[in-house]
Amino acid sequence: MKIYTKKGDKGRTALFGGTPIEKHHTRLHAYGTVDELNSVLGVALTHKISNTGKEILNTIQNQLFTLGADLATPLSKKSKVERITDDHIEKLEGWIDQLDANLPALTSFILPGGTPAAASLHLARTVCRRAERFTVDLKSVEAVNDETVIYLNRLSDLLFVMARHENQTSGVEDTKWISKKQE
Repeated sequence: MKIYTKKGDKGRTALFGGTPIEKHHTRLHAYGTVDELNSVLGVALTHKISNTGKEILNTIQNQLFTLGADLATPLSKKSKVERITDDHIEKLEGWIDQLDANLPALTSFILPGGTPAAASLHLARTVCRRAERFTVDLKSVEAVNDETVIYLNRLSDLLFVMARHENQTSGVEDTKWISKKQE
């Protein structure tokens, strides 16, 4: 089987179920950004990262394939595609609570950075927020699984907490934002 099909050469592609769609459609931006997020998490995993972080990210990368398929399949299509559910969201919330319980309380905003792993997780958080914005935009024009937006919102929170956890695990302090009033 060849990797290229030439079917997308004219700026169109097909969703799961075969529905043709323009490549500039918000749906493609949404699930394409989820794919980008998955790649950024792959980069994060190339850095020195805690075992807990590796386990969580491996699970999330698999869940992101589910999320991408969910977003690539209109709700109106009768499909056996797996959808994001409350169970996925609850798992994210459990990890947030577990990791956050061991972190110092936030007393100011923090700047992205720290260890290479933490910096990659901060980057992943911003890509996740973009995927969330595209998904909300898509939801404003057609039906979307409500849990996809909630999942992305929770995932960005988890990635923030994970970045802090990776810094703490490596003995690196988060960099606090200093406002002009504090300078």
